[in-house]
Amino acid sequence: MGTVSGARIAVAGAGAFGSATALALARAGLAVTVFDPAAPGDNASGVAAGMLAPASEALFDEASTPHLALLRRARDLWPVFVAGLDIEILNDGVRIEGEAEWLAGVEARRRVLGLPDDHHADGALRLAEDWRLDAHAALATFRAAASALGVRFESASVTAYQNGLLSLSGGRAERFDALVLATGATARSGALAPETVVLAPIKGQILRLDHDLGAGSVLRGAGVYLCPGAPMVVGATMELGRDDLAPDPLKTAALLKAATALRPDLAGVTATTQVGVRASTADGLPLVGWSASPGVMLAVGARRNGWLLAPLVAGLVAAYLTGKDPGPDAAQFDARRFDREPEA
Repeated sequence: MGTVSGARIAVAGAGAFGSATALALARAGLAVTVFDPAAPGDNASGVAAGMLAPASEALFDEASTPHLALLRRARDLWPVFVAGLDIEILNDGVRIEGEAEWLAGVEARRRVLGLPDDHHADGALRLAEDWRLDAHAALATFRAAASALGVRFESASVTAYQNGLLSLSGGRAERFDALVLATGATARSGALAPETVVLAPIKGQILRLDHDLGAGSVLRGAGVYLCPGAPMVVGATMELGRDDLAPDPLKTAALLKAATALRPDLAGVTATTQVGVRASTADGLPLVGWSASPGVMLAVGARRNGWLLAPLVAGLVAAYLTGKDPGPDAAQFDARRFDREPEA
């Protein structure tokens, strides 16, 4: 299914996937309205540290390990996607420190993955290929750029979509040619698209510290990463199966302890907790493509790679909606891949 130029597309969700997709669709000449009941940036994408880090994800997240090449291709789309936008991509890399035994294990995994051997003179491991951005600022920039191209942003939830009629919270209804479902962990019931029942929630907590690590690399250690800036970002928990947004002092205390083990001068600094809930599939890749529900396009289930994958996912959605070839990566994201019976 494709659409014609000027077709009316609804996007549910204004996180990294939804905002990037709205911008890509507007650039393709479609008329787009984004629906999200939350305040701008008040979502899992706004809470995130903004890592564009294929090497780190493959190294530290087993679900991402098989997808290193794909994650690298996604990262490489970023410079073109944000060309002309006020989004700074920081490419200072990642520095990995820790106790000798733990660091030896990381080094062994690095060799298995074939990641470049880029050690510091002091023995720390360096991943020069990993980038990052300011997530909250990037969301605001995407919103401004999309708005300049005519995209509307409305504070409302999508409750149903059938026969071209989009139902919204408050009882309002409006006609659209297609719905792009990019709501992350909030759409898992199957009501809007049956494929979403395979999504599992992951609660993530990060800390923003009243401390400036200074410019330079992201610092990673056992169970923690520290992003330079003021405030400094310390992340992140991965709490599988949890979808509550309540701060958990036990989890954040462990996070701060791990950070202080790397940088003892962080002891006693003021920390503010932020919580986001993401969604993941069994293979760690999002669902992107047409749903079994007519007119519904999926862009959900980013796990911890929403920012990294955003331009790639936005490009896939735009290709599907304009009848173009989505390219060789589309099959790995197939929104209905979990529906199929396993081959005998």
